[in-house]
Amino acid sequence: MRAGEHEQMMFPELDDVSVRVYREAVRRGKFIPATIAERLGLDPPAIARAERVLSALRLIRPMPGCPEVLVPVGPDAAASGLVAPAENQIRDLQSAVTEVRTQIMALAPAYFEDRRDRNHSEAFDVITDAAMVQPVLNEHARRCESEIMTIQPGGARPAHLLSATRGPLVEALERGVDNRTIYQHPARTDLVTRAYVSDVTKRGACVRTTQEVIDRMVIFDHEVAFVPERGVASRAAGAVVIREPALVGYLCDVFEHLWNTAVPFQPDADRAAPVDEDVKRSVIRLLAKGYKDETIARRLGMSVRTCRRHISELMDRLGTTSRFQAGVEATRMGLIDDVVADDPPAAKTDDGRHGHGALDMSA
Repeated sequence: MRAGEHEQMMFPELDDVSVRVYREAVRRGKFIPATIAERLGLDPPAIARAERVLSALRLIRPMPGCPEVLVPVGPDAAASGLVAPAENQIRDLQSAVTEVRTQIMALAPAYFEDRRDRNHSEAFDVITDAAMVQPVLNEHARRCESEIMTIQPGGARPAHLLSATRGPLVEALERGVDNRTIYQHPARTDLVTRAYVSDVTKRGACVRTTQEVIDRMVIFDHEVAFVPERGVASRAAGAVVIREPALVGYLCDVFEHLWNTAVPFQPDADRAAPVDEDVKRSVIRLLAKGYKDETIARRLGMSVRTCRRHISELMDRLGTTSRFQAGVEATRMGLIDDVVADDPPAAKTDDGRHGHGALDMSA
């Protein structure tokens, strides 16, 4: 929009004095500055300013056949005459935007056809600019036809990421696209995440939680998968886009395995989710392997403070005085039977934490 067009849309403010002057003009049927000023106790500069405001807002105008006399105009007629040029500009701009979008999108079939041919030899893309990951995910969500599958490690989902992904996800759900998302159990205790999950599940999304997940992952239509970029220390990590059918199929199988062992997340049905014992078993299992509190918290997607609270409760339950003793006692009592000393730690971001990062598209 050019500067001159923008200025045409800047309207003066209708202040209290101008309103009083306008009402007095309506009562008298004419705008007579001296008479109205005397009636309202206004000085000449104030009545002059009110005249400028009312004229600019088209609430007073010259009388037909007698242009030296100003008469009041009804608000509906004034508003219609005032905003009509602005509305015309908006319509013209919308038309221009639509035309440009139509011209550009006409290239889409050729682009995707050529890209499919290119993908036979290019099974992977790397998005190194972290800021571009979410827009690319949103575009894939808009083009998705059957299902979006997502894994999101950690606990509470950041509000700004939920806001950024909600629109494209809701649009996909309204088109009939399925969505399944796996969180970790601690996400159930976050009010913002619960409210978001409640909203999208009412629209058809399915959400479950589990004890541990591998890492962040988004899969579209069982054809394209996004996973976090690794080995980046000098900048924010981006994403790796995977199109190789065998590898995407393997990642889909991994998702299905996690999904089948996860617990449905229905925030409106039961606020106290029945997963607390699962969390405690995971804590004691990792404790018995000798992991530190920080590592256990990271793997289970909870804060260190919450992790230590679980450990304290477990020690009280087992009647032990040390973390190591608690792990040994739990193993002896048969509470855990899958302790493997060389079990590798969960995948993590470059700074050692499950990052929320740029890669998202959660429920």
